[in-house]
Amino acid sequence: MKHVHLIGIGGTGISSIARVLLEKGYTVSGSDRSLSPLALDLKQAGVTVFEGHAAGNIQGADLVVRSSAISDDNIEVIAARQAGIPVQKRAEFLNTLLNDYQTLAVAGSHGKTTTSTMLAWTLDQLGKQPGFILGGVSSNLGTNARAGSGTFFVIEADEYDYMFLGLQPSVILLTNVEYDHPDCFPTIEDYRSAFKSFAKQLRPGGTLVTNADQEGAASICSAIPTDARGISYGLTNTADIMARDLRANSSGGFSFEVIERVTGAALANVELRVPGEHNVRNALGVLAVHHVLGNSLPEVAIALASFTGSGRRFEVVAEVNGITIIDDYAHHPTKIRATLAAARSRFPGRRVIAVWQPHTYSRTIALEDDFAASFSDADQVIVTGIYASREKEQPYSMEQLLNKITGSAARHIADLSGVSAYLAQILQPGDVMIVLSAGDADRVCREVQLLIKERKG
Repeated sequence: MKHVHLIGIGGTGISSIARVLLEKGYTVSGSDRSLSPLALDLKQAGVTVFEGHAAGNIQGADLVVRSSAISDDNIEVIAARQAGIPVQKRAEFLNTLLNDYQTLAVAGSHGKTTTSTMLAWTLDQLGKQPGFILGGVSSNLGTNARAGSGTFFVIEADEYDYMFLGLQPSVILLTNVEYDHPDCFPTIEDYRSAFKSFAKQLRPGGTLVTNADQEGAASICSAIPTDARGISYGLTNTADIMARDLRANSSGGFSFEVIERVTGAALANVELRVPGEHNVRNALGVLAVHHVLGNSLPEVAIALASFTGSGRRFEVVAEVNGITIIDDYAHHPTKIRATLAAARSRFPGRRVIAVWQPHTYSRTIALEDDFAASFSDADQVIVTGIYASREKEQPYSMEQLLNKITGSAARHIADLSGVSAYLAQILQPGDVMIVLSAGDADRVCREVQLLIKERKG
């Protein structure tokens, strides 16, 4: 196998595979209906990238890999099968790609991207030269994927379409398990069952690292194989690796001492730059993995002190006219709540304006009440139209959702350009504007920045 063609190459998951294959010396091509920045970066790096899908795009390929968003009736899928070229989903291919590595998989309903990026960065700083596939571009590492020359490979293990069941990791770091993706998992039982199946995928002698503070994650421990072990982390005193003396620091994050519960030993002192208690838990999970691997936790703590995050994860994209503009990928109620709490902690006393783009109809409907209750730390909420993603548009009463939002003023502006225009009118020096979107609402950050500059001029 020398030439791999990737359908949906502009997406985060497939683009990262393309980058790893390119570094390994494969001929790589791919296609997407439109060219994202990730696709354009790959084109510049030497990948043949086609805009739009056509049967001729697969010419010369030995294998075709498709994202979960690509259906069986895609013209390139059909052409490949007619030509006798194997077609695999991402999950199938990843197991082959990572077979020679010690795979460290980060899974969970949310927190995967930041935590996996933390893990990859700390391993890199310890000189381990890891490979990695991340859900966003790391500001420290400068990319979302790398083949690596070491034995470790960090991967963000996505549960959607059961992707993670294609992996056989040595270590699973499980951040949380909260119901999501109702289009794929009809019930919470189905959702948890998928994670239990994933835990059973651990290699012999592997380790499941779980968040002791989150009941859903803790419930998965019972599913690990008999030849695997479990270790927990968290802020609770029942966790094996826990934080003590948690306090806000001058870097905008939290400082804390890391304690091993059984022995009571102090393992490291950590000072984070990234904000929010959720990032304390993310860091504790990473420290627990390093503890399992036998690495020096004080050295890990030094690496964590320089960690600055990942693209679209509490990313401060601009400071203009005294207004702070933040882009965040939050699209689940718990993550929205954590992100806004982090904003309150980092910017005390300032007005917080949240822009929320609901992601998929199925998630918005299934978690409507939870979404409505997640904005208590925002002074004002602007709700955009629903980003349908892989779903078809369907009737939905946004007014019903708005009426449920309490504790903050809420309004609906469906059109993103209208959102940007409204924000440019109301934002004042000292305000913090934060976009919460897994879709295309990140453009609002750029548009508002330009409009404010024009207003100032």
